[in-house]
Amino acid sequence: MATRRTSEEPAFVLHRYDWSESSLILEVFTRRHGRMALVAKGVKKPTSQFRPVLLPLQPLLLSWGGDAEVRTLKAAQWQGGHVMPTGDALMSGSYLNELLMRLLARDDPHPGLFDHYALAVQLLAEKSDARQLILRAFELLLLRDTGLLPDLSCEGSTLAPLQDGVSYVLGAESGLRVAHEDDAHALTSGQWRLLQAALDDHDPLIAGLRACAGCQQSLQPQLRALLHYHSGVRVFRTRQLMLDVQSLVRPKVAAEPGAPSGSTLS
Repeated sequence: MATRRTSEEPAFVLHRYDWSESSLILEVFTRRHGRMALVAKGVKKPTSQFRPVLLPLQPLLLSWGGDAEVRTLKAAQWQGGHVMPTGDALMSGSYLNELLMRLLARDDPHPGLFDHYALAVQLLAEKSDARQLILRAFELLLLRDTGLLPDLSCEGSTLAPLQDGVSYVLGAESGLRVAHEDDAHALTSGQWRLLQAALDDHDPLIAGLRACAGCQQSLQPQLRALLHYHSGVRVFRTRQLMLDVQSLVRPKVAAEPGAPSGSTLS
């Protein structure tokens, strides 16, 4: 029986593990096959043609063969388009990769989500000032496409439409509920409906950037709680790394008058 072969599949490298002295296991996100594992044999050798190509946050075309859970990489080439994000944008891209690793099952295709991710990575490289909005918009799309986001236009318990002039908060198990006086991050019904309309738009990532612009600070902790709940972690590794870096540089930065306070991932 012939070994199955897939050629020139659009993909991104999410993570890399050492497999031997010369090889790596790659966790990749592909457009038509979802998240999957590939072994890149000999990639760590100085003469390997894969060494400068198999980098995270770069649009690639990958070819592989095999029917096992871990397939064998046969070819890889850079698609071109944008340069790798750097600085805070690189950390933000790594955060998106961690979300995909934790929330996507292997061999479960999400072609639409792949396209949103590719655009999000490109925007992170080109528009560093919109980094937080890009993260929020992609978090919403990831939760929606994995079936973990409730309808944002109705109450979670009754499925009744949101009431005008009433504020709501998002719960991991309850969906949207009427906010209490001590709910510091509530959003108005109009803001939630705007976010749902963005998700239903033909270009939801761009529409999501606009919808998140007026509520990012209140939306951020609610989406964070939802992501933590469904991924089973208290703090994502990439966010903890950013916090650790900030704790190292903050004493020095604080000594400079007018210096900005650091940035956050999620």
